[in-house]
Amino acid sequence: MRVSVSWLREYVAFDAPLDAVAERLSVSSAEVEGIERRGVADVDGNLGLFRVGRVVDAGKHPNADRLQLCRVDVGEGEPRQIVCGAWNFGPGATVAVALPGAVLPNGMKLEQAKLRGVVSDGMILAEDEVALGTDHSGIMVLPDEWEPGTLLADALPLVEDILLVEATGNRPDLLSVYGIAREVAALFDLSLAPPPGRDPERAGDEPVDIRIEDFEGCPRYVGRLFRDVRIEPSPTWLKTRLLDAGMRPISNVVDVTNYVMLALGNPLHAFDHAKLAGGRIVVRRARPAEELRTLDGVDRKLEPDDLVIADAERAIALAGIMGGEETEIGEGTADVLLEAANFEPYGLFRTSERLRLRTEGSNRWEKGVDPYLAPQAAALATELIVELTGARWAGDVDVHGDLPERPIVHYRPERADALIGIETAPDEQRAILERLGFEAGSDEVVVPTWRARDVTREVDVIEEIARFRLGDVPFTLPSRRAMFGRLSREQRLRRRVEDVLVGLGLSETYTPSLRLDDLDPEALRLPEPISVELAVLRTSLLPSLVEAARRNAEVGNERIALFEIARVYPLGDGPLPREELHVGAVLEGPYARAKGAVEALYAALHAEPRFERAEHPLLHPVRAARVDAGIVGELHPELLEGTWSGFELDLRPLFAAAQEPVRYEDVITYPAVRQDLAFVVDETVTAGELVEAAREAAPEVREVRFVSEYRGQQIGPGKKSVALAVSFQSPARTLSNADAAELRGRIVRALAGLFGAELRA
Repeated sequence: MRVSVSWLREYVAFDAPLDAVAERLSVSSAEVEGIERRGVADVDGNLGLFRVGRVVDAGKHPNADRLQLCRVDVGEGEPRQIVCGAWNFGPGATVAVALPGAVLPNGMKLEQAKLRGVVSDGMILAEDEVALGTDHSGIMVLPDEWEPGTLLADALPLVEDILLVEATGNRPDLLSVYGIAREVAALFDLSLAPPPGRDPERAGDEPVDIRIEDFEGCPRYVGRLFRDVRIEPSPTWLKTRLLDAGMRPISNVVDVTNYVMLALGNPLHAFDHAKLAGGRIVVRRARPAEELRTLDGVDRKLEPDDLVIADAERAIALAGIMGGEETEIGEGTADVLLEAANFEPYGLFRTSERLRLRTEGSNRWEKGVDPYLAPQAAALATELIVELTGARWAGDVDVHGDLPERPIVHYRPERADALIGIETAPDEQRAILERLGFEAGSDEVVVPTWRARDVTREVDVIEEIARFRLGDVPFTLPSRRAMFGRLSREQRLRRRVEDVLVGLGLSETYTPSLRLDDLDPEALRLPEPISVELAVLRTSLLPSLVEAARRNAEVGNERIALFEIARVYPLGDGPLPREELHVGAVLEGPYARAKGAVEALYAALHAEPRFERAEHPLLHPVRAARVDAGIVGELHPELLEGTWSGFELDLRPLFAAAQEPVRYEDVITYPAVRQDLAFVVDETVTAGELVEAAREAAPEVREVRFVSEYRGQQIGPGKKSVALAVSFQSPARTLSNADAAELRGRIVRALAGLFGAELRA
């Protein structure tokens, strides 16, 4: 959340340096990611060169039809002559003026200049020229009561510091300026202003027809009716505050609803009352096959679990998420129905995620908004709507079910001392809690309504004390009286796998265990996902690694080689999935690179892989192989640009094949006899099958290694030639040529019998 410091100071007047406030908030309440400054530079008297001016006279420039020649009183006695390109003002208008020497927010220094032969001694400002908005269609026209010569910085927020606050999910009360002010007041023991908003006098008692059919989804609905509303652009101060908060100004009524949400944390919505069928609001669940076109122009299909705001005929808004296009506030709106409600968070979150529709309002509702906040939000909105639109507040209703009671928690001050590790006097503990809005007795604490969801136990109350005393807790290391234990076999082997892959030049990465989808259509889908993109428990590492490689390639990284060791969750026989520990990798390069990495892993574990032809949806249709622990191959060419390869192995069978510990074998001192053999076999016979059969042919066959494959006219269609390098060696004697010939014959006969292989050379 972006918090304007000037707005914050309206609720709590603090003198501490802003850096100190940000640091204290970060330690005790919510992370402050930074401080951003917006507006005119406040250096070397620059702000003094921005003044309120009044146009004494204005007319067409003598040498330019599109320019206006003005004389403007800026409080110096003699008016200044200024040339201006805007025509949305005339004599008597109050305007903002920059004098020569002023430096604008974009860095441009203003100088006295001649425009079409006429001297311009200043500049009449549009809002975007002083970073107060984005409008450049005309200059800012200020209130007539502002006196010429007044420093513009005293009337408008030309300079603003903005705190970038990231509240945790359990603190929705910090998603408002007043909530942050309450924390600052408590942390620095300062006075907190009352919540903003006071009901003006009501100008009517018209009935407001609000019906709640589902009190579980909507515990409370405050509806207020306004007549004779003038829809206009908001004043500069309001537009500036919305822009500083990262929101786009639209019109005075809509801007008021957003302003109140930012100020107090309770989202509001405004309907064009004339467009409500029957003039009625009904809070209900969606009907079968019901649809709604939301304000973003998208037709959305609703489900029976979706909570909607409806009129007498159809749904007109997704409760707490987004309004409907048919009842939006427009230029012709004269009557407005204001909604200040409270919605149950979990169902609203499910709807928001299913529709992939996230808004500032839904972000607050899904975290849980105080149901007692709605009337205060309605009061502030009513005050501003009446003031800014000239409307009459003509009707009011507050419909609600049984609202939750404030939690009462048993509390022991001595228990807080034991858990925090330092002593805090009971009276000081109670004072801290009371500054935060708690009512603290001798052994019970009454929790404020805005903290009722996250403070429910004694330890939660203790945490409130602890975050005020964190700076006093000394840094200590736990004492170690004994050291015992050692790595298990699996832990040792896992570290060896990591070391081998890092040694091969791969970088370890970490990817989420949850995905948008998965290769396995039966993968477990979470009933309450964190988000639509993180809804399925992965059953494979390769898809996530491919995405990580793609992101690296898109930003221009080269020689990409990533690996990950993590758990996957394939479905088992029961309702819960199995947990398997896999290692996966994606590398720039052809099949041989991934195959070499797999061979290196097996060699480090003193095991030997057996490669068999295989298929995999992410791998090349003819450049993929399977080993006993998983899959290896070249990535499908449609996945990534260029040539890539990868593998994924289940560590359980891989570790089972590991020779750990390594058993010693005597070194054979007799020389080996080496020969190369080439066999003609069918295309369907793999080199791995030939190697395995040759090894089994005789005990003296010490080593068999694949050399190459050849296809050509000499071989014939449907055939290939596979070359093997064979080593014969005996531990008892030196083998003769006759022995080698006998062993060679055994291999030839074995391969001929098993595969119909013909010796070619």
